[in-house]
Amino acid sequence: MTPWRIDGAERRFIVAAALALLVGAAGGVRAESPSTAPRSFSAAGLGRVGDYIRNEVATGRISGAILLIQQQGKPVYFENFGVRDVATEYSMSADTIFRLYSMSKPITSVAAMMLVEEGKLALDDPVSKYIPAFADMKVGVEKRGEDGKATLGLVPLDRPITIEDLLRHTSGLTYGFLGDSTVPKLYAEADLFNGDRTNAEFAERIAKLPLVEQPGTRWDYGHSTDVLGRVIEVVSGQTLYRFEKERLLDPLGMSETAFYVADPAKRPRIAEPMPDDRAISSSVMIRDPMQARKSESGGAGMVGTIGDYARFAQMLLNGGTLDGRRYLTPETIALMTRDHIGPETRIARNQAYFPGATSGFGLGFAVRTAVPPNTSWPLGEYRWDGVAGTFFFVDPADDMFAIFMVQTPSQRGRIQLALKTLIYQAMGR
Repeated sequence: MTPWRIDGAERRFIVAAALALLVGAAGGVRAESPSTAPRSFSAAGLGRVGDYIRNEVATGRISGAILLIQQQGKPVYFENFGVRDVATEYSMSADTIFRLYSMSKPITSVAAMMLVEEGKLALDDPVSKYIPAFADMKVGVEKRGEDGKATLGLVPLDRPITIEDLLRHTSGLTYGFLGDSTVPKLYAEADLFNGDRTNAEFAERIAKLPLVEQPGTRWDYGHSTDVLGRVIEVVSGQTLYRFEKERLLDPLGMSETAFYVADPAKRPRIAEPMPDDRAISSSVMIRDPMQARKSESGGAGMVGTIGDYARFAQMLLNGGTLDGRRYLTPETIALMTRDHIGPETRIARNQAYFPGATSGFGLGFAVRTAVPPNTSWPLGEYRWDGVAGTFFFVDPADDMFAIFMVQTPSQRGRIQLALKTLIYQAMGR
């Protein structure tokens, strides 16, 4: 296959066309304006942002990436870098498809809150109301004998797991690659990531495993949003994808967002990591998004484009509305983007607390609750990312959001921190 290469004039035309596409795709009237005028970006600062990403490509750390920064409903920065795949050398472009992994979680969370607004679901509902097998769950308590060997005891739930627990990751459900104690090992042995099960089958399987702690006592990242996806199916009477497609994805114009890429002709549009950068954990590799799957993981299964996610992010920033259509009320968006695990809740945080010391967690998003040292980053900014490298954040104070699309499991944390720092420096923060 002949690589698609472009000269400077063609590149400027394509970037301009992509900007127009994104303005049309992600624009809309904002629900309310910030109380003060948002800070603007400097051209020099944005230049440093681009230079950083170009250096990542030039030094071979990543194959390519896309960055969009949108403020007051219009792109202020949009650029493609490098190639989709070093094997084909096709240039990165606005229609490139990325594995979203945990950036699926905000989409599933919004879908669930749509049902809450309709009165079909309540935050304090026990999960067992919709998945009866959850009524019999136990909590694993590890004990060590005098010989140092661990044994696992099982104790009853102090209270049921609720829908709110699923949304804020306080359910006691965990991931098998987090921690080396007995319960996470059981999750790893259950092979929950590598299997291809319907959400109903997944929920029944995970309900047989013990929780890592009592519900509502600690933030612990795990399969909570996957179980939430099954709850959505039970309440709606549809598969998760069918519900999200009819109620959220199609109305928003997110036509490329799905749980796998069904059209073989789209294979060249899929972004790939560097050949030696495909491991998510010691036992889980980045998956092939062309493989048809029964699994519709609400927590980690979606693929999509930057234009699709821009429409989703702008809807959130607008307070639940895009192009004259309302998906959630401003009050619900405010509820979702408020800290739900603050000191007053007495909810602990596990040692691998990904949001970091200056952030709490809402209903589907990390939420900025304190200004990080040596920065002036705004309070109220909310965000999440994916294990393959994608990340986004929404900043209501500055009426802006940013989305970075890349596929690099090994470099994601380092790049995300450096890039976000440069973006805010470009705003003078």
